[in-house]
Amino acid sequence: MNKSERNALLSFLSIYISSAMLLLGVLFYFYYKEQYKSLQKSCSMELINASMKVKTDILNAYMNNEKYIPIAFDNKDIRYALYDKDKNYLFSNLDREDAVDFTRRFYEKAEQHFFIQKLEEDNIPIKYIVIETCQGVESINRLKVYLTIIFFLSSIFIGFVAFFLAKLLLKPVREKVVSMDNFIKDSAHELNTPVSVLMTSVSMLKNGKNPEKMMKYILSSSKQISQIYNDIHFSAFNDINESLEEKFNLAQLVEDSVDFFNDISVTKNIKIKSDVRDLKVFMDRTKAQKLVNNLISNAIKYSGFNSTIKVTLIDGILRVEDFGIGVSEEDQKEIFKRFKRGKNIEGGFGIGLDIVNRVCKSYNLKLNLESKVNQGSTFSIDFNSVICL
Repeated sequence: MNKSERNALLSFLSIYISSAMLLLGVLFYFYYKEQYKSLQKSCSMELINASMKVKTDILNAYMNNEKYIPIAFDNKDIRYALYDKDKNYLFSNLDREDAVDFTRRFYEKAEQHFFIQKLEEDNIPIKYIVIETCQGVESINRLKVYLTIIFFLSSIFIGFVAFFLAKLLLKPVREKVVSMDNFIKDSAHELNTPVSVLMTSVSMLKNGKNPEKMMKYILSSSKQISQIYNDIHFSAFNDINESLEEKFNLAQLVEDSVDFFNDISVTKNIKIKSDVRDLKVFMDRTKAQKLVNNLISNAIKYSGFNSTIKVTLIDGILRVEDFGIGVSEEDQKEIFKRFKRGKNIEGGFGIGLDIVNRVCKSYNLKLNLESKVNQGSTFSIDFNSVICL
């Protein structure tokens, strides 16, 4: 992973995780507020019930002319105290007597919840019942711990998902970048050969050495550069769905291509033999030219020196046969993909057969490849779907 990819990954992770954590934090905050209110209400009701029980016991005792004797609650977490009208305690088992605030009715203080009940009866010396519990605070603290743990685990999960998504999204981009890097390197190599031959031929021609042969090499190199440029331009700028259909003789187009590439194949001393029959088709002429040119160009690239290439157009089927290095069964599955090259160092940069495949699909032309390693390859295209009478 290079620096740019690392920066992109970190940027994606930071934005995704921070936004997800912000959203999660907001949801947790509202959830906590709702749960806090619910716990406060539950605690308040529990303390009110406890105070009503104490008040009932006090009233019953004084109605029966008995002295009230405080009794501890079964729930040890609930404690209480009794105060007279001057707020002097008459009984108390509170943990925090200093936290009692008679100006408030229900409140939280010093890790405790308090509820204060006032008695209005004149004949009873007990005027205030103060109920204390730590249960509400403990429940709230447990809620905080629970939410903190969930938030932490959720953060880890979100981080993992973000990293997985980032890798998943960056994978095709990385593959594309690698393909483009290889394309640039291969195109430089592909152009290097005809440019070198062209410069050498021009230099020798200036010195008067074998002018006829040098002119052939100059013509061949110029046509190779032209073919490479046309492929790159067509692949990069032409929309495969845009067509200008017309009726023309495919046989004449094939013959013109054979003549064109005979000048290119001279550098490898390759002979291109043709046997074509008249065939009227209705399609885009430029795309048909690309089909024929790229198949012949591909055959030249993967053929050895002093070999032969056969081009035939019989019964609506165009065949281009070479006797070069061939294509393995494994590579045949990938050979028509963009930027996919054969294993021959001379073999282009992987857009020629991609163009052929795309044009064939746009016209429903059947494209077939028969090949054996070290024996050669035969590409065939069935034009019967575009034949016109």
